[in-house]
Amino acid sequence: MIRPLGSLLPRIRGASSGGRALGPSGERLAARFLRRSGYKLLARNQRTGVGEADLVCLGPDRRTLVIVEVKTRLAGADGRAARPEDAITAHKRRKLVQVAMSIARARGWRDKPLAIDVVAIDWRESGDHAVRHYPRAVTLDR
Repeated sequence: MIRPLGSLLPRIRGASSGGRALGPSGERLAARFLRRSGYKLLARNQRTGVGEADLVCLGPDRRTLVIVEVKTRLAGADGRAARPEDAITAHKRRKLVQVAMSIARARGWRDKPLAIDVVAIDWRESGDHAVRHYPRAVTLDR
């Protein structure tokens, strides 16, 4: 079930200090955005022995397994905040590759296309948000 944006605000406002509700709210928004862009959601918070994928999708081509990292930040009153995508460090990229390879192996996706996307969300306390999608943001050497 997709909830209207307004139903997410009470949890998000309460999350500004700890961020615990902000992440899942951002993941729900990212999943909705990706579905509207032609992706098919296969799993959320897929855990492996090496880490976790926020979202696992089938790409719009229905051939590519796409691992999606979602980064959400609550913007300040002036609308400015650190860009969520800046949190994708070299260490995080290496970890995402390990997670993607692990999920691909577990799903028998050895010789099929695999991609890692990033969805960055700026969320303002007013409820407005900006979603940026970076397809194939992390390169895979397979």
